[in-house]
Amino acid sequence: MSAASFKLPLGLVVAVLVMAGVLLLPVPADLPVAGHRMLAILAFAVVVWITEAVSYEASAIMITSLMAFLLGTAPSLQDPAHVIGTSPAISMALTGFSNPALALVAGALFIAAAMTHTGLDRRIALVTLSRVGTSTRRILLGAIAVTVLLSLVVPSATARSACVVPIMMGVIAAFGVDKRSNIAAGIMIVVAQGTSIWNVGIQTAAAQNLLTVGFMDKMLGQRVSWIDWLIAGAPWALIMSAVLLFLVLKLLPPETDSIPGGKEAVAQSLVEIGPMTGAQKRLLSVSVLLLLAWATEGRLHSFDTTSTTYAGLVFLLLPGIGVMTWKDVQSRIPWGTVIVFGVGISLGTALLTTQAGQWLGAQVVAHTGLDQVGPLGVFAILGAFLILIHLGFASATALTSALLPILIAVLQTLPGDFSRLGMTMLLGFVMSYGFILPINAPQNMVCLGTGTFTARQFAKVGVLVTLVGYLLMLVFAATYWSWLGWI
Repeated sequence: MSAASFKLPLGLVVAVLVMAGVLLLPVPADLPVAGHRMLAILAFAVVVWITEAVSYEASAIMITSLMAFLLGTAPSLQDPAHVIGTSPAISMALTGFSNPALALVAGALFIAAAMTHTGLDRRIALVTLSRVGTSTRRILLGAIAVTVLLSLVVPSATARSACVVPIMMGVIAAFGVDKRSNIAAGIMIVVAQGTSIWNVGIQTAAAQNLLTVGFMDKMLGQRVSWIDWLIAGAPWALIMSAVLLFLVLKLLPPETDSIPGGKEAVAQSLVEIGPMTGAQKRLLSVSVLLLLAWATEGRLHSFDTTSTTYAGLVFLLLPGIGVMTWKDVQSRIPWGTVIVFGVGISLGTALLTTQAGQWLGAQVVAHTGLDQVGPLGVFAILGAFLILIHLGFASATALTSALLPILIAVLQTLPGDFSRLGMTMLLGFVMSYGFILPINAPQNMVCLGTGTFTARQFAKVGVLVTLVGYLLMLVFAATYWSWLGWI
């Protein structure tokens, strides 16, 4: 085997050097050694995630191993005369796998797999498109409508875009327009950006939202219910959907206003998939019941979102009356997402347990003047920071894992009477701002893979969506969200 085969990725080398650099720094007097080492592990994780030197799954295993040995050999916080030990340290590294938020992510991925397995997601998309008409404006509106409906019942942004993209490509082909036309580019950009917009509006629409809920539970001891999240986020998402359509029509003006043949193509696709199957009807019934259960949590019943989701899964997996078997869906589940999610929660929890998060939060407050600007100023500054740093991340889940625990610690350090829970939710909204670069979200990359638009066209729309979205969030924070008591 040649020496070149052993060449390490540059990003991994940089990550190790950055970690070593942090470890070599003097340990501050008010920071435990374990906390100091957790900050080094966090620095390693951030560099690996930003550079994508290794896969997210591989990085999760590396982070787990680093926590086991670096924390395992650190003095105990309770008794500095003894080390923590690798067994308690590896338990700390795996604590995220017992979090209800992880169970909810796994359950959500099963529902998404059931949608794909039965073809219900495709049917919902086609039926919606068949109702909207064939003008370019109506097709773009239909793409948004499909995104909203699927965001309610398919709890995975990547799965939604993977379902919608082939359908929209079929529509584009039926229209007979060039694949690099403004019409084709506009449709695909709306699918990608619309998915990110509705990740904000619906709690179960994206993994980073569920990770945010997990951190709420762990660090604040409470969480925002599904319906409260919807009440807060959906109005912003509705307005931004209209803004997105306006910007796409202005910046990528369609070559023609009406395209013959589109409705017939959708109708033909509906004929090809045939009448609704029994499995699809049962899955639709379970999906609607789950929506009702999520929306009425804390009002009509006390069952949490994770528990009701698993009750739905029981029905979907029941022999004879269910819609799938384990064998049907196991290959459709991105198990790597579950691993990364669990380690992400562990990372955030360990930052809190070792007092690294609190120490870093105190440093941020002491050196930035955040304690002088009031809740609205805090949200404006932290929100802008998240939008800028997201440019370096290809995963909102990784961004949330790395930064949200620190931001919650910052919020807990700040003086004043404001809702730490509400502010965490609002910062969770900003985690979905993957609008500017195609690499900032998986759904963007799925759409870019169609070859219908360039990164330049995407950014042209995305920069304005980001600016308008950010300013609209500030307006909402000063008015609507403040009236709801979230800030």
